[in-house]
Amino acid sequence: MTLARRDFLRLTAGAVALPAAPYVARADTYPSRPVHLIIGYTPGGSADMTARLFGQWLSQRLGQQFVVESRPGGATNIATEQALHAAPDGYTLYLASPAAATNPALFAKLNFDFIRESTPVAGLILFPDVVVVNPDLPIHTIPELIAYAKANPGKLNFASSGIGSTLHVAGELFKMMTRVDIVHIAYRGGAPALVDLMSGRVQVMFDNVPTALPYIKAGKIRPLGVTSTARAAVLPDVPLVADTVPGYEASAWYGIVGPKGLPADIVEKLNREANAILAEPEVKTQLADLGASLLPGPPVNFVELIADETEKWGKVIRFAGIKPE
Repeated sequence: MTLARRDFLRLTAGAVALPAAPYVARADTYPSRPVHLIIGYTPGGSADMTARLFGQWLSQRLGQQFVVESRPGGATNIATEQALHAAPDGYTLYLASPAAATNPALFAKLNFDFIRESTPVAGLILFPDVVVVNPDLPIHTIPELIAYAKANPGKLNFASSGIGSTLHVAGELFKMMTRVDIVHIAYRGGAPALVDLMSGRVQVMFDNVPTALPYIKAGKIRPLGVTSTARAAVLPDVPLVADTVPGYEASAWYGIVGPKGLPADIVEKLNREANAILAEPEVKTQLADLGASLLPGPPVNFVELIADETEKWGKVIRFAGIKPE
């Protein structure tokens, strides 16, 4: 079922103010024991890195350990279901990612309703993607990529970390907006996709900047364009895809949510601490070195981001006819 953006904003904004009964939690004593931060991805990727960084910083500020639990599988749906159906007492949180926005359109039936069963807490960071190619490919710019793909329909392959992943839908958005025929090749994770890109088994990839950056610097892959609305500080000489394809934007974002009914004072406390972390100069520098942009602000800002992303990627998924594996 498609939910209008205004309805999503109304539902999620209202969820923050729901009473906590029968669970009782007090912000002045929270947290009094370790907090579990669940992610739906395997260790080693940008989600795991984000969770561990912010888990460490929140532990330091709040005096209790934030334990990162990796629960991969089911395109993050296993982890999402567990987190959203946990007790709304602040001791089980979830690192939300673009999968929260793509899965409603990707899967005909889910065991949860992310919109109705989550309480947004805080946006954290956003990573742009970068369009990269194998260096042996005679392509150095986005216009050259488009021209080559149109002259050779179906001859280029683009790799992703899986059906419906952010890397996949970023490529499908590019195809939709440029009307090029590039064949998608799905892998079980970004790491094997990058390996095959470097070996030449696939030619193109829309990868997250943090994971692509070391291989770009080593000359093992060639960057053509970043997918954000502003140039990436870590890739200052790489132009925007939007310079050639106006309106194109694709990013991986992360933020914290809890189950429906999470007490408003707990939400406020966690949001305040997350914003304080994002304001620290050392944190800003560390995240900038990874190519991340910051997402500070109240929970409603994160609500609006999720709403916009859900609407955007739903259109792409339906247009491309993407079906889960």
